[in-house]
Amino acid sequence: MAYDEDLANRIRELLATERGVEEKRMFGGLAFLVAGHMAVAASGRGGLMVRVPPADAEELLSREHVTQMTMAGRRTRGWLLVGDDGVRTTRLLSAWVTRGVQCAKALPPK
Repeated sequence: MAYDEDLANRIRELLATERGVEEKRMFGGLAFLVAGHMAVAASGRGGLMVRVPPADAEELLSREHVTQMTMAGRRTRGWLLVGDDGVRTTRLLSAWVTRGVQCAKALPPK
């Protein structure tokens, strides 16, 4: 499954004023990197991959439309998958993109 181009465009709009943003095709989707760190991605599985502090992941998993991100059958620490219904509105998407950007910015410089 290819990533959702509409979702990618919505993410671009939200990140338009953010400095140091790069786009890269990764994992069958389109990743958005901030200062060299992946923050969010339009997932090839559908929905939004979002980087979160690992300490926050458990609480965030209790939210509707949020699941643990897995790759090759392994849980990815600090990554969640937010289903399409969880990013349907600009308000919902913006909250997740902001969370991913803040997490990426908190990482050591590359």
